[in-house]
Amino acid sequence: MSPCPPAADATEVVITCALTGVLTNPTQHPVPVTPEQMARSAREAYDAGASVMHVHFRAQEADRGHLPSWNPAVAVAVADAIRAACPDVILNFTTGTIGRDQQGALDCLRAGRPEIAACNAGSLNYLKARANGQWAWPPMLFENPVEKIEELLAVCREEGIRPEFECFDVGILRSVGMFADVGLVPAPNYNLVMGVASGMPADADLLTLLPRYMKPQSLWQTTLIGRDEIWPVHRKTAELGGHLRTGMEDTFYLPGGERANGNGQLVEALVEIAEQAGRKVVSPQRAREIFL
Repeated sequence: MSPCPPAADATEVVITCALTGVLTNPTQHPVPVTPEQMARSAREAYDAGASVMHVHFRAQEADRGHLPSWNPAVAVAVADAIRAACPDVILNFTTGTIGRDQQGALDCLRAGRPEIAACNAGSLNYLKARANGQWAWPPMLFENPVEKIEELLAVCREEGIRPEFECFDVGILRSVGMFADVGLVPAPNYNLVMGVASGMPADADLLTLLPRYMKPQSLWQTTLIGRDEIWPVHRKTAELGGHLRTGMEDTFYLPGGERANGNGQLVEALVEIAEQAGRKVVSPQRAREIFL
């Protein structure tokens, strides 16, 4: 992991595919669960133009594929299968745990040795209200105190893994700059997570403001959660020079509103948007030079 990756040409764009996400039921949605399914879906996304695979791990027991797993053996099996299917692919492991305990995530990082680890850069009240005035789920705190972040960053340094800072609101985004100021990270890589009901909305107008709160010359991308409203924000990201991400973790819907049949279709749609904005989708080899 180099402390300061070389600057990309302004026209170049790296595409990440978030393959499966958390808790989505594979009996209801086309999300991969087993190492074989993850590798097959990753290959579809890779062939469509994705160079980075953001990976969550699921329980492998029968009828439990909708549940997360922090079993290092599962992480290794999934990582090995994707790497075998996708030459030079960059792996980005999830690390998100609702509470303070993240030992399972750290164990998976040490076992699977991804190139990138998602680092949730601050705490968030994770909320959603239904139209009938009821909570969609019991209010929960997505707990990410600084000591938890420091613990994760220490493992990233030990293992040569580049952290990607997940920013759910503007305060979290600004906190990442302070992490750099106090020496926790030399060159932040920002991921603007937009569309969580209690975080930043998926609003293209925000993207004209948010980069001013990042460290100069930083890598940044957007993660956009929602339906057809996210695609204009992808387009604005591409126009402003950000990197791009899509996948079954983030949406099930294509720009026209129809349901996607898998990750490959979503990446194809994102590549089209990138190219319309004058961006060049880079190879995995070039993505390594830019991101790592």
